Amino acid sequence: MKQIFASLLITLFAYIHFAAAQNTRDPKAEAILNAMSERYKKMSAFRAEFSYNLRSPQEKLDETFTGTITVKGAKFRLKLGNQEVYNNQTTVWTYSKEDNEVTITEYDPDSGDINPAEVYNMYKKGFKYNYMEEKKENNEVFDVIDLTPDDKNLNYFKIRLTINKRTRDLKSWQIFEKNGRRSLYSINKFQPDIVVADSFFNFDKSQYPKVTEVDLR
Repeated sequence: MKQIFASLLITLFAYIHFAAAQNTRDPKAEAILNAMSERYKKMSAFRAEFSYNLRSPQEKLDETFTGTITVKGAKFRLKLGNQEVYNNQTTVWTYSKEDNEVTITEYDPDSGDINPAEVYNMYKKGFKYNYMEEKKENNEVFDVIDLTPDDKNLNYFKIRLTINKRTRDLKSWQIFEKNGRRSLYSINKFQPDIVVADSFFNFDKSQYPKVTEVDLR
């Protein structure tokens, strides 16, 4: 579980610093992505319940986990299985329930890690994008858009976004790795414009008796 979660963080938070060439962007896809981005940026805070499926025929992997993420600006709190990540935009705490251990690092927006609050915004740097199709599911219509990274040295070659055509909510994103792994994140419940205190994004040591701290700051 610990190894899977580490892989999740690397994949989910991977941030690309290379500017995409304007003439390789699909105008239809760009309009949809911009509308999605604007919707999320206007929210005071939001919470999402999601499922994460990791599949790899070569490794005989097919595992699914559920989690929640709460986002306020650049702050977030992520829970997946026995792991939790807190980011108050100054400090990042990664807690393992299995080990009762928390690793503490400084938040560095320029470190190369993407804030998961910015998943809806990451297309703006380092990607080409193309509109793939419109599909229907459970009486809703969705737009499907593929993002292709400019950096060919990355461990993945494509991210597929599925966006609700009516609300512009991000329904799911799937990451296609070169080694055959497929990681699918699906939003099961979404709560926009919630009220949440800034303290919610701080790790409260008093709530975790005898926790071991690994301070890397």
